[in-house]
Amino acid sequence: MRNSLAALEGASTLFRKEVLRFWKVSFQTIGAPVLTALLYLMIFGHVLEDHVQVYDSVGYTGFLLPGLVMMSVLQNSFANTSSSLIQSKVTGNLVFLLVTPLSHGAWFAAYVGASMVRGLAVGLGVFAVTAAFIPLSFVEPWWIVIFAVLGSGLLGSLGLIAGLWAEKFDQMAAFQNFIIMPMTFLAGVFYSIHSLPVFWQQVSYFNPFFYMIDGFRRGFFGQSDVSPWFSLAVVGTAFVGVAALALCLLARGYKIRA
Repeated sequence: MRNSLAALEGASTLFRKEVLRFWKVSFQTIGAPVLTALLYLMIFGHVLEDHVQVYDSVGYTGFLLPGLVMMSVLQNSFANTSSSLIQSKVTGNLVFLLVTPLSHGAWFAAYVGASMVRGLAVGLGVFAVTAAFIPLSFVEPWWIVIFAVLGSGLLGSLGLIAGLWAEKFDQMAAFQNFIIMPMTFLAGVFYSIHSLPVFWQQVSYFNPFFYMIDGFRRGFFGQSDVSPWFSLAVVGTAFVGVAALALCLLARGYKIRA
């Protein structure tokens, strides 16, 4: 019992440290992504509102808003764990965590938990700011919560893997710019995949980010490109697989122990 309480206290301390790390620079970590999403909404919504109709009775700006919220959640969840680990490795202060008796499970819970807090905080900020432009309904709100939580956890876990793998900032930037960004932008944030040629529709089905965004959008409109249950199965399976890999790497001390 004493060991369990000590482990819980250690994990909660690391979690608070990770939350404070991004909160102290919230103008950069939360305010900047909200502004970026607002600019996307203003530019794309203004240009395409009268030219694109995706769902019946849903204008393009309304269709775009949930995609921007979820995109912000995913990108910032990934950024939090990956940036924290690579900074600790490069500056050398990771050693202070290595000398603690924290288990690999405590590391995972603290890092991924903090990344989920940041991702969801940015998502709420984007929604609060952009919802002023167009009112949205919540037809099936449980899907909004489920996919926001699962998506932020999945990307937080993926960011943990990227942070463990990378040894310098260039490698981390390559991971984000050539993997995370393309998969996010090509996941149906700005369009329905049914507007694509058949070949690219089939390619989209292999992108797990698509299922996160499509399932999340389902909660607002009650409409989606694929069944939300199928999306849930894909995202849930991806989360379990990525989380298991992250835990395995932590347990081995991959690239953090000599």
